[in-house]
Amino acid sequence: MIIVLFGKPGAGKGTQAPRLAELLGISTLATGDVLRAASQAGTALGREAKGYMDKGALVPDAVILGIVREALASPAYANGVILDGVVRTVPQAEGLRDALATLGRTVDAVLNFDVSNDEIVRRLSA
Repeated sequence: MIIVLFGKPGAGKGTQAPRLAELLGISTLATGDVLRAASQAGTALGREAKGYMDKGALVPDAVILGIVREALASPAYANGVILDGVVRTVPQAEGLRDALATLGRTVDAVLNFDVSNDEIVRRLSA
């Protein structure tokens, strides 16, 4: 089972991901975590991502999706995963679909966290 959490920063994806993962008995995968792990491991894609991150630049979709695909190929995610922050744009969604296809997998569900900007600001300032 692969579930994608989609929504604005601050909408609650990072709060709900571990709760949902525990309930379903699967793992979570957050973009920032896999980028840092690949960078620290010194993989080819990790080194490429580190170059962008060190400059304060956005890591291109192809690099992020390659790192996510590598991570999803590991046994830790064989039973399923909650993807937190992996998909932010239509091209990223299409890239994720293609990356998963190379692994013989598909997204089972997308949960859209639809929270107004006012509510996010209110929560973050509380």
